[in-house]
Amino acid sequence: MTADALSRVFGALADPTRRDMVARLSEGDATASELAAPYRMTLQAVYKHLRVLEDAGLVSRPRGPQPRPVRLEVQALDLMDTWIERHRARVERRYQRLDAVLAEMEADQHEQDHGDGHRSRPGTTGHPDDP
Repeated sequence: MTADALSRVFGALADPTRRDMVARLSEGDATASELAAPYRMTLQAVYKHLRVLEDAGLVSRPRGPQPRPVRLEVQALDLMDTWIERHRARVERRYQRLDAVLAEMEADQHEQDHGDGHRSRPGTTGHPDDP
């Protein structure tokens, strides 16, 4: 799938009804009528949503007589997952570098705080009886 396919997938999932349909199809295949049941919309409107999901490659319906099962296509989800994970990995590497810098700064600060505390004042021996 190309970048255009990725755009179609994300575009199709921009609608909450279609996201809900995809979530329901992740549990198993369903007919258009079964998918329409929880919504206050016509079956024709459900078919329009299914067409967008089909065009994006998220679902498929085999040819043949009605009722035809609607099936979730894993390849489209894999495409999104690959894109998301690539960017997640970049962000995680950035945060790991930041964590390393912060840890180094904290260690330097700790060293400065404890290093200064053990020094004597100039002109004193550090003995408790010294004024």
